[in-house]
Formats: sequence, C-alpha cells, structure tokens
Amino acid sequence: MSAIWQVQEAKNHFSELIERALSEGPQTVTRHGKPVVRVVAVGDEGLAAPHKDDGFVEFLLSMPKVEGFAELIGERSSIRQTDPLGE
Repeated sequence: MSAIWQVQEAKNHFSELIERALSEGPQTVTRHGKPVVRVVAVGDEGLAAPHKDDGFVEFLLSMPKVEGFAELIGERSSIRQTDPLGE
C-alpha cells in the first residue's frame, strides 16, 4: 500500500518511511500538497543492475540501409552551433 507523506513528516520519520517503502511499496512525499518525490525500495538487483536486453538495439541494427541517406540529411559539418540565448 502506497502512503503519502508531507515533507516535514517524511523528514521527522525518515527511518519509518524507508521501512514502509521496503514492506508496503512506494511512498510518495508531497510539498504544498503536490507530489514531488517517491521513495522506492531498490530490491535485490541493486541500482547499478544492467538493463534487460529486450532486443531493441539489435532490431535497430538490423534495419535496411537507405541508399543516399547521407545526401538527404546533408553533411554533419553543415550543422552550426547557435547561442541558446539568441545573442
């Protein structure tokens, strides 16, 4: 069961928040009544677990090559840097 915590309540009961995330599931923290973060248990695989290979990269690499594609999009050297502030 997911619970909703106000920021101050989450700070004052952080250990309990963690325990409930482990035992009950994701815990949502709100600020000014709006959800801002969710505390979720990592699980057995850990944070640095590699992503499951779903075959998407292999699918992309197996796509047919398009003749003349480079000419269609132009040379990459024609792309120029612009100032993000418009100056």
